[in-house]
Amino acid sequence: MLHEILLSLSGQPSPLFGTQTGKGAVAQDDFHLLSPPEKALLASVAHLSRLHAQLRTRASEISSVNPSVVCRSVSTAIVGTHLSEFQKKILEVERAILAEDSGYVGGYGIVPLSTIVGEFAPWTRRMEWLWDIVQFIQPERKKGERPHGSTGAELIDHLRTEAHTGYLDIKEMALHLEASAEAAWMKQLSMWLLYGNLPMYGKDDFFIQEDFESEGDEAQFSINSHLLPKFVPAQTAGSILFIGKSLNHIRAKRKTSMTGTSAAPVTLYREHIEQLASLRAPISPVKLSSAVDCIRLSLSQSTLSKLLPLPKILEILDLLHGFLLLGRGEFAVALVSHADARLEESRRRGLTLARNGPSSKLDGLAIKEGDVTTALVQAWAELFSLQKEEDQADDQLELARNLLSLSFSGRKKERPMTPAQNANPIAEISKVSFEDLLFPTPTQLTAQIRAPLDLFISSSDILIYSKIHSYLLGIRRAQIRLGDLWKRTSLRRNHPTPRGPTRSNSAFGQARLKAGRERDNARVRQMRPIWATSSACLFVLSEIGTFFQGEVVNESWQHLREWIEGRSSSTRSAPGSRPGTASSSKLQEDSGTLSLDHGPTGDPFESGSQTMGRHDPEALTVAHRRHLASLVQSLFLTEVPFTNTLRGILTDIDRFVALVIRLENIQRNMDLETDEGVVDAMIDYAQEEREMWEMLRSTRNHVETGMKDLVTSLRNIDDRRSGEGRGSVDFGTDFGQMGLGSQREDSTGPSFSHYMPRKPAGVDRLLMKLDFGSLRTGFGPETSAGLAGMQ
Repeated sequence: MLHEILLSLSGQPSPLFGTQTGKGAVAQDDFHLLSPPEKALLASVAHLSRLHAQLRTRASEISSVNPSVVCRSVSTAIVGTHLSEFQKKILEVERAILAEDSGYVGGYGIVPLSTIVGEFAPWTRRMEWLWDIVQFIQPERKKGERPHGSTGAELIDHLRTEAHTGYLDIKEMALHLEASAEAAWMKQLSMWLLYGNLPMYGKDDFFIQEDFESEGDEAQFSINSHLLPKFVPAQTAGSILFIGKSLNHIRAKRKTSMTGTSAAPVTLYREHIEQLASLRAPISPVKLSSAVDCIRLSLSQSTLSKLLPLPKILEILDLLHGFLLLGRGEFAVALVSHADARLEESRRRGLTLARNGPSSKLDGLAIKEGDVTTALVQAWAELFSLQKEEDQADDQLELARNLLSLSFSGRKKERPMTPAQNANPIAEISKVSFEDLLFPTPTQLTAQIRAPLDLFISSSDILIYSKIHSYLLGIRRAQIRLGDLWKRTSLRRNHPTPRGPTRSNSAFGQARLKAGRERDNARVRQMRPIWATSSACLFVLSEIGTFFQGEVVNESWQHLREWIEGRSSSTRSAPGSRPGTASSSKLQEDSGTLSLDHGPTGDPFESGSQTMGRHDPEALTVAHRRHLASLVQSLFLTEVPFTNTLRGILTDIDRFVALVIRLENIQRNMDLETDEGVVDAMIDYAQEEREMWEMLRSTRNHVETGMKDLVTSLRNIDDRRSGEGRGSVDFGTDFGQMGLGSQREDSTGPSFSHYMPRKPAGVDRLLMKLDFGSLRTGFGPETSAGLAGMQ
């Protein structure tokens, strides 16, 4: 019987225990001579025997078919280490019994069953714990269910949690399995950090995933946060992704025989291996971050400094600021004017085709992609025509024409940002769209980021730039359209002259002249509320646009550029709040070059270490994304009530301007009927004028209400941000912390150069300007009521 017990504990089938499952499953019918205490003792042995057999079978299955290398490593460690120790324990007990050890064999050669059971009692808890681990890796599934199991990251996190227990033996087993899991994970990580290759085996379980939906020939990679262990900080994961992408890019360049990037020396690879080999399980997040930082800095000193030189990074940032953030004001004016020209041409084409039927009219009014592309091409042509022959060639304008494209939005799939993070930053931006203001069909201006700059700027960064561009361009377009109303002189003033000595001396001529002057005076009185509303609205939009463009966009860009170039804020003059031009941009670049050439000199070692940290490509990436996060919050793009109100007032302004232009055309046709006798029997212009005035009064009321709501939403933003004590920008949110790389705030080494975005002026400054303007212009609730009473 003892021999049968030991065989069953080894995992062999035994008639001593039946085929039933459960802790008390003992073949009692075949052994009637067993007493109840003996049956109770054998029940625990039966449970341990079945656990051992099931555990070995399930672990072997996981080691052979599971797609996760980490799970395979843990299951192999269970079989090769812990089950082997259990087997050794069985052999030790058997050897002691055969040697008649007094610890097991009593008088007359009797071996007490309680002694055998007591010897294996601690293993029951261990086997049950190991079975729970195996069940966690690959649970049992019923018929019809899809196979499901844990990922390597979930298993590592689970083992780290299980190590915190009061049982010393369970803790040791958890630490051993955790070491096996982290060793397998480190092998995958080493392939990525040292060579830029995804692991050959188990790459579907690695947190770096290849993006097969990306456009272009080169591979794109992103982080799957569900496959990232919890002990790896998101900032460190971003650094890991950046290093591997850089190495992968270098290898791709070698394959295509494109020279210009030198390989890193072999000594650096040896240093990288030593850094990774120094990590011991359980891996400390701080030590892992330090190792990744050292690898990143060594690569930056050799390869990445040539792959992503500082002038190339500044060139693309200057381009994004100049065109997508409207730093060059002439581009926005040209784009708006040519877009309006294409819309007018489309409207005329629709009127021409109207005779063929309603469907042809709708086809003529539809905006096609060719119209959108033509508007951008004509804008480029206008900007190039503004250059003088004696001026130097504008390389930035040529680069922008090659990289920027205006197309219908929604054609490309929006992908999340590559660095791992808790929240998608695009989700923080208000869902209110401004992309359908330039054209009736939603369009967006995007930039094509070519390699290797895609290591520095991700597709989601460009998407955020496009959203900011649509937002700022919508405000700028409303300003331009309202300002164009003042160029229509016939609406503002009209001084009819006498018809000549012969006619003016007659009673009929004097009556006609008097009637014309009375008609014009009546129209002027009717238009006074319209001009008051348009003037007040233009003032509000101008102040908001000036605040956004000058205080937020331009100042933030200058602050970022000073940090990149190592200049202090005292070395430059304060830029204007209005959008700049190509000449002003060149002046700023020349002043920046002078400040670099004649900068202060100091300790060479200290200067070199600061430059190394500042020009580190990932540090620049972190600084750029912080700058982008600051822009989004400072432009109130995260404030849904404000963006919703602004979107409504921009729509009302478009309708308001269109009605005023239509009213001008109707009045011109009425004057032709009255003065020249040009009559159109198909149209009743007097009735149309009355209807137009009704719509214009209603739209004017909507515009005035929208302005008041806009100021109210600004006050709410000021009260909320002041109450929370975070000012204009808050880096405590997930969006403010997006993509911060591996720059830890507690790093004190010389190679770490933190960038903190400039804190723009608060909303209270903008509100003070709006309040002062309302007092100066006299536009307010009382004035609005008085103007309404004049109609």
